[in-house]
Amino acid sequence: MTILNVRNLSLVEVQRLFDFQEEYAESFTPLLSLKPLTETEQQELTEIRDDFRHYLTAGKVSEGQVKFLVLAPLMRLAGFYRYPIEIILEENIEEIEIEDEDKIIKGRLDILAVTKAKTNKANAHFWILLIESKNSSIAPSVGLPQLLTYAYQSLEKQNSVWGLVTNGQYYQFVHIHQKESPTYQMMPLLNFMERERSTQLLQVLKAICQL
Repeated sequence: MTILNVRNLSLVEVQRLFDFQEEYAESFTPLLSLKPLTETEQQELTEIRDDFRHYLTAGKVSEGQVKFLVLAPLMRLAGFYRYPIEIILEENIEEIEIEDEDKIIKGRLDILAVTKAKTNKANAHFWILLIESKNSSIAPSVGLPQLLTYAYQSLEKQNSVWGLVTNGQYYQFVHIHQKESPTYQMMPLLNFMERERSTQLLQVLKAICQL
């Protein structure tokens, strides 16, 4: 039995192992309802962007700094810290293990957000937001194989899942869903340092949070 570390898998290997099909989308709006930000939200977003710009212009930003400076405040602002959503950090997530023929794929996710169980489970809408935070000098696409591997397992419990790969500056959202075979849809790449794109980033996070 061959054991593979999910961090070492290439996109081609993930596509082959799980029969993933790739699609591209030119807009978020067919899938999400993006609402205008309030003046307070826009002001806080500007502060987050300005704080991050200070670190970014000074040099390489570490994965830990990306989480602390950008991801945590953005997720709070988008509503991910409010009930019924629970944030589960990497050290508290059980190691994933997927068997595929003669291979076992193992790994661990950086940040995972899930809704808590509703009282009426028959009407419960379960979803997952997967985030792979990477060093600011690394392209977000590097984390895509790992993200898809985790999302593949979550498709056993739901028809679709939203994913996000980011290095702090660039944000690549992916919509993964189950058709005849698993399909992932690459959404437009967002640059957090551009005012219009950072606004859209927060709008997308808020829309996913409210699903």
